[in-house]
Amino acid sequence: SCSAFVLFLDRSASAFVRLLSAMRHFQFFQHAYPHGVATLQYPQGAVTQHSLGFVCPTPTLDVGSVGSTQPVQRQPIVAAGSQSPAIIPRQQAPSIQHSWCDAGIAVRPPNVRTAKDPQPVPEEALKLLKLGNARYVAGTPQAVSTDAGMRKALFDHGQAPYAAIVGCADSRCPVDTVFDARPGDLFVLRNAGNTCTHAEGSIVGSLEFCVAHLKSSLILVMGHTKCGAIHAATKAYLDGQEGVDAAPASSALEGLLSGLGSVAHQAASDLDKSANAQAIAEHAIEVNVFNTINFLLQFSQVIRAKVQHGEVQIHGGIYDLETGAVRFLGRSPKEAAFLSSQMGMPPTMSGASGNGLLMRGMHGVRTAADCSVNPKDALKLLQAGNQRFASGSPLAGRTNLNMRKALVDFGQAPHATIIGCADSRCPIESIFDAMPGELFVLRNAGNTCTHAEGSMVGSLEFSIGPLKSKLILVLGHTKCGAVHGATKMYLDTKRSTERGSALEALLHDLGCVAQDAQAQLARGASADEIAERAIKVNVFHTMNFLLKFSKIVREKVRDGEIELHGGIYDLTTGCVEFLGQSPLQAEVLESRTCLPPSIAVASGNVSRGMHGIRTSADEIVFAADAMRLLKEGNERFAVGQPMTGKVDSSMRRALVEHGQAPHTAVVGCADSRVPIDTIFDAMPGELFVLRNAGNTCTHAEGSIAGSLEFCVGALKTRLIFVLGHTKCGAVAGATQAFLSGMKK
Repeated sequence: SCSAFVLFLDRSASAFVRLLSAMRHFQFFQHAYPHGVATLQYPQGAVTQHSLGFVCPTPTLDVGSVGSTQPVQRQPIVAAGSQSPAIIPRQQAPSIQHSWCDAGIAVRPPNVRTAKDPQPVPEEALKLLKLGNARYVAGTPQAVSTDAGMRKALFDHGQAPYAAIVGCADSRCPVDTVFDARPGDLFVLRNAGNTCTHAEGSIVGSLEFCVAHLKSSLILVMGHTKCGAIHAATKAYLDGQEGVDAAPASSALEGLLSGLGSVAHQAASDLDKSANAQAIAEHAIEVNVFNTINFLLQFSQVIRAKVQHGEVQIHGGIYDLETGAVRFLGRSPKEAAFLSSQMGMPPTMSGASGNGLLMRGMHGVRTAADCSVNPKDALKLLQAGNQRFASGSPLAGRTNLNMRKALVDFGQAPHATIIGCADSRCPIESIFDAMPGELFVLRNAGNTCTHAEGSMVGSLEFSIGPLKSKLILVLGHTKCGAVHGATKMYLDTKRSTERGSALEALLHDLGCVAQDAQAQLARGASADEIAERAIKVNVFHTMNFLLKFSKIVREKVRDGEIELHGGIYDLTTGCVEFLGQSPLQAEVLESRTCLPPSIAVASGNVSRGMHGIRTSADEIVFAADAMRLLKEGNERFAVGQPMTGKVDSSMRRALVEHGQAPHTAVVGCADSRVPIDTIFDAMPGELFVLRNAGNTCTHAEGSIAGSLEFCVGALKTRLIFVLGHTKCGAVAGATQAFLSGMKK
């Protein structure tokens, strides 16, 4: 079977005769030219040698373009001045090159490619690369020599490479050789690691020239096995994970390896935790190929447009140093997503040109004279800025007197508001490569609202109100000391409940975050695992708090005017993981609370009374308002933000002198786990509480009813609230007794 062997023509007469002898058994063969498809037809007949060359019955060549509807042209292959049978001169034999591969025999044109030749479509260009690599692997290259005529043709007519290759500078990966390419075939760009982490403008600009002016239809990003740059970057990343302090980059090489750290991080995340350094590095080679492809799509409008119109394809590949074969990876799995990018050029070049897409504003910085940025664009700006920061190519910091004056004269117009941690390793503006005027930043230990929440919420309302910011991002970070400290305190069964300092109070009130994190993990999770999960839980906890206790934030989120997102900054890689919106957003948007707990108390909005506590000297609270007070008090209790307990002698004296005026009467269970006043975060004088087992009136009902009549009559209370609870022992016992009686 012909498909079971491969024939290559070299300069020897015997090889050529063997090839033609084999071919005479077949009526025709398909040939893939760079510019189309040809069918070579041989009639039956003997192949012999001739003093002028090689003789065979006259073959014909049917030439037509791939996918063309035009009729083919049949051309006899006859040496100039010869008659049939065809005599092919010896000097022409080496240029009539055949190889049986893929669906047919690939025939190289006798000359080099120049600008006079039509460009192949992307699929045909990819096929030419595959055929060339197959010849290289088989050890039968055809692009072994050039002559003066070929070089003159390239000089006279210019280049027309059918593909552009972004490859590694490794001396073991000679790109033209790997694809058995002649001068004029390939447009080759190479650096250590086939990457765009540094000097990306040079790579992208060169490729834009290739696809726009030279009309190449294929870009191949090619990594290779045992890549020294990737292995070194992986080692540096893993050393950092193990606590080995990395010295600041002291050379361009160290800067390059540092820029590849995100590739190693992603590779490690993709694999099982048991993967060793070798496995991570080898996987990182593939990750890096797609990382470069995605970079090209994200930061080149020219390349994106060509890909969108089907004029260009970008593929990945990995060259195996041992076998010589290229493993073709296809297109990026994220191609569709990156084709939606709005970035017109690479980061370093964007800054140099003042690209408006960076939203720097008409004065070079954002001011109130500029248009507001919608939430989705604001999020893209944060993502793009973090990518520049993580890749070591920041643009911010280039301010001048005119920019600062513009900020003074026109005022600020930040496109986003960030609640971040006060940790010195998390400089918010640097992380997002932001210029003055772009970010409204709030920071405290633990990026939380457990204390001074009024300050945080009020500041946010100012930023989304008068300043018209459209995006709020709550940003946690890995290895957060506050969250780790709170987790340790929560897990320490010997901890004291005393709060001897503000720090201890802060950590204590973050305990609910650690508790939620532990509940989400499997039994036996370590303290570090719980703490790292708690970092994400805390981000969502803060987001939910903002929605629950700010009517302004809720309304703007509900109306789609602003968006509230979460994120986690990785101290090691410099990358921010964007978490999106809170999973509980829809539920929390139903809150009716208008003020954070501390502000509500300070402003008297919890109806504490003129003496700081409710007495009969205060006005009656109507039923609807009383129900609201119960709900708000329970919300404070549920989120760990109670305000009760601050009772002084003057408050107690007021209760004695003026008497009580509870706004609600509560009938509850006597269960010790259900402390009524605590559940509703109530001060003395606010609730008239009746309790028994089962919160019932089945026995001693006169006592319950008489007490309630006294409350609504003499004390003028307007709301009675009957409260049951889950896992009620009285009701469970009664249920069991009833079921037992049924069985009897």
